[in-house]
Order: sequence, then structure tokens, then C-alpha cells
Amino acid sequence: KVKPQLEEKEGRTFDVFTAVEFKTQVVAGTNYFIKVHVGNDEFMHIRVFRSLPHENKPLSLHGYQISKKKHDELAYF
Repeated sequence: KVKPQLEEKEGRTFDVFTAVEFKTQVVAGTNYFIKVHVGNDEFMHIRVFRSLPHENKPLSLHGYQISKKKHDELAYF
């Protein structure tokens, strides 16, 4: 659901967009830190926010890190 948001921010499209690892952080909602394979040996770390159910808001991309490798540690950012 956040792929189009990331493509717009990066100004490119991703033929491959596969989550391979994730961590969560509970706040006033939930932050998801996700390692995404975007093709070849390239990975990105993205932070997606899910609001509380009663707020009824869509998932939103709250940050990302480019030029990551498969073995880079997925850390909170």
C-alpha cells in the first residue's frame, strides 16, 4: 500500500518490491520498520505508520533509507 508513496518520493518505479524482514514499535499507533528488496542487490529500509483503528487513516510512509544491502541491520530510525 505504500509502494506508490515511495515511488513518488524517489521519482522512479520498482519492478520488485518484496518485504523480507520487519520490526514493530508501538506508539500512538504502530511504526513498522521494513526491509524491502527492490531489485538486484538493492534494498531499502522503510518506516510505515499505522494509526489507531478508530482514526480510520490509511497506512503512510513516514521515512526511508536507500542504498541498503541484504545483510544491513534493520534498525529503528
